[in-house]
Amino acid sequence: MTAIPARRPPTARGVLLVHSSPRALSPHVEWAVGRALGQAVNFDWSDQPVLTGSQRAEYHWEGAPGTGACLASALLGWDHLRFEVTEDAGFGVDGGRWLHTPELGIFFAQTDTVGNIVIPEDRIRYAMESAGANVLELHRELRLALGQAWDDELEPFRHASDFNSVVWLHKVG
Repeated sequence: MTAIPARRPPTARGVLLVHSSPRALSPHVEWAVGRALGQAVNFDWSDQPVLTGSQRAEYHWEGAPGTGACLASALLGWDHLRFEVTEDAGFGVDGGRWLHTPELGIFFAQTDTVGNIVIPEDRIRYAMESAGANVLELHRELRLALGQAWDDELEPFRHASDFNSVVWLHKVG
């Protein structure tokens, strides 16, 4: 008789991008993320050139499905924080994307296996019904459903890594 291997609980993974955090808040961000993950974390902070006096960090995480929502909730209380959390879709589990800016608050969207935002049928129907024959209003509603305002506001902060020095690896031998 062959033993059945034990099933591992499904794991999720994703990325937390802290686009801007005031320096004084940065240790508290690490503490909140560590608490959400159930383990201590240390970020590699760098200066955020777009906003003087703030820092940025990127952290790849792994946890149970739904951890992305836990991370976003843990960081939601600080108004001066700009962040983005992604959770990759897995077998039988939807992915997600959470965006936060001080001006706009939080945005959530479901994502597919390659990271595309999935707009539910009911949301598209709502956009069509509320826009009627007005094409510009339909465009506005669909941009809202895609989180375009959040992307527009975060885009300069995302490019901050473009200012960091590049390390070129060369083939040796």
